[in-house]
Amino acid sequence: MEPAGVQRSGRIATRRWAPLVAVVMVVVFGASCGGDEDAAPTTTAAPTTAAPTTTAAPTTTAAPTTTAAPTTTAAPTTTAAPTTTTAPTTTTAPTTTTAPTTTAAPTTTEAPTVEPVIVDGIDQLTGLPEHVLFYDLAVELGIEDTVDWGERCDTETGLVAIPWFFRTACWAPFEGDNGGATAPGVTADTIRIVVWLPQEADPVMAYITDAIDNDDTNAQIEQTTRDLLAYYESYYETYGRSVDLEVMVGSGFVLDAVSARADAVKIAEEIKPFMVWSGPGLTNAFSEELMARGIPCFGCGPAQSPEYYEEYHPYGWSLSKSGQQLNMLVAEYVGKRLAGDNAIHAGDESFHDQQRVFGRIWIDVGAASAEQNERFEELLAGYGVEIAESVSYVLDPATLQESASNTIAKMKAAGVTSVIFNGDAIAPRDFTREATAQGWFPEWVLTGSVLVDTNVFARTYDQEQWANAFGLSNLSARVAPGQGGSTFIYEWWNGKTPPADDTIGIIDPNPALFYAVLTATGPDLTIENFADRLFEASPTARGLTIPSIAFGSKGRWPADMEPDHFGVDDITEVWWSPTEVGIDELRNEGEGMYMFVDGGVRYLLGEMPEAPPKAFDPEGAISMYSEAPESEQSPYYDPLPSAPVNG
Repeated sequence: MEPAGVQRSGRIATRRWAPLVAVVMVVVFGASCGGDEDAAPTTTAAPTTAAPTTTAAPTTTAAPTTTAAPTTTAAPTTTAAPTTTTAPTTTTAPTTTTAPTTTAAPTTTEAPTVEPVIVDGIDQLTGLPEHVLFYDLAVELGIEDTVDWGERCDTETGLVAIPWFFRTACWAPFEGDNGGATAPGVTADTIRIVVWLPQEADPVMAYITDAIDNDDTNAQIEQTTRDLLAYYESYYETYGRSVDLEVMVGSGFVLDAVSARADAVKIAEEIKPFMVWSGPGLTNAFSEELMARGIPCFGCGPAQSPEYYEEYHPYGWSLSKSGQQLNMLVAEYVGKRLAGDNAIHAGDESFHDQQRVFGRIWIDVGAASAEQNERFEELLAGYGVEIAESVSYVLDPATLQESASNTIAKMKAAGVTSVIFNGDAIAPRDFTREATAQGWFPEWVLTGSVLVDTNVFARTYDQEQWANAFGLSNLSARVAPGQGGSTFIYEWWNGKTPPADDTIGIIDPNPALFYAVLTATGPDLTIENFADRLFEASPTARGLTIPSIAFGSKGRWPADMEPDHFGVDDITEVWWSPTEVGIDELRNEGEGMYMFVDGGVRYLLGEMPEAPPKAFDPEGAISMYSEAPESEQSPYYDPLPSAPVNG
């Protein structure tokens, strides 16, 4: 982690790559599909009437020791909770006092007395790339008064003046020569980025978005993205460069590998960007072609194996877990908390006296899916668990209903009491309706599949079936609109609702990650330097309303799975309440909400308790915080004078 010959205090080390912490702010609704891929911890007490007072995950000796993420002391919040209909189980964090007034740091032109020594682009005094300096480190070195930190910095806290607890540290503004064209797609003034969007007429995408009444157009998505870039470039250090954004609409549908590959070739040969964000979600052809041509890519297709990303390093990453990582967590959950016990949460009461018999329904998006399913069954076998029936399906609107009918019939015939579902967010609608039609009411075990654990999609499923759904979620406990998240920050900065108000949670993670790492990379922007900074970043803080993100070798996964090219590492436990009233991810109020067990406590691999799950136990469960938990509250700040909200 630290360059040779450089020794710094633990306080500096924990702040070293502080900008990465800001990424967790948006990794709530935007994680991409992971595909199918030991002592019990001491758990925290379940919250009752007060918000949990700790963001620490359960203590365990099995979990590896990692470098601590930045520790910040939150000033009390002054932001009032929005006027919403609060669900009975919503926990309210205490209202506290006014946030401190930001004090500008002294402006001076004095230079540090110590001349920097640069070795391979790294300042040997700071251990950071040349021209990269964070506030804490400047304080540690006694040079904070030599820097004009600017309006974006709250020098009382050393953190950026954004009204969010997990905001990043301040960094020194850059002046000087940034090296110009340091990499393909980079000039002294710009960084060319391509955003890939599906066709609005794509039948598979329409099948997904129509189910939740998502009517955002590509034009609205593009405008929202551009507005977000303006926000990030006001608060993050970009070393004299701005993103030159180019939007490409797919030449074919998301399932079309030939068109996807052609799009990648056009990007590489005609547009020649530094990086691409997003891509066809149901084929690997796009990302494979880009990475083979040396074009980096964030979330450009279905997540692949660790070996895949290592082969193409440094050109590919995913903010979500890999299929194998998710499978390991699900196997641990099933093996420790479900296996060997009766199916007491099934809708069919006759199952309550039967030991669980597991079935598996999984989506097939290529050869990697079958391989991941086989690995998952091997992981379960390590806990002594067998799958009685395993059935795959393809996300094809023309065949899904027939597939659902055949699948449910097979599950019934195999005597399955508990279905482990790993697939897309639409298919459960068809599977649950068919299960009810066939009079079969099992347990539905959630596995963190993309968007299946969102309220907006779960409300479209057969509620008589989904009332028996519980398990794991990659998402974190939610805070009420107006208290945090992508939409809140957008409206705070712009003074208006985002044009793509249904999609902003999926748009935002890629620029959030990009700008966080760009800030830590410095002016010498190459993909190799970018990847090094990403891999060297300390894990982000662990909390209740955020996931924890880490890349590289942090000891969170087995040695043969590191360095890790995947972001989110932890997971939480949820169950579905069909009668809970609340606001879904698209701000629609209605019945049906996921309940987060123990206020949203999250687990890394090896931390899962061995006791039965607390599914359908209302004590300590929460659907949404009306305010951030007390331990995660932030001061309120006004946007910069340059913000659109100020005219």
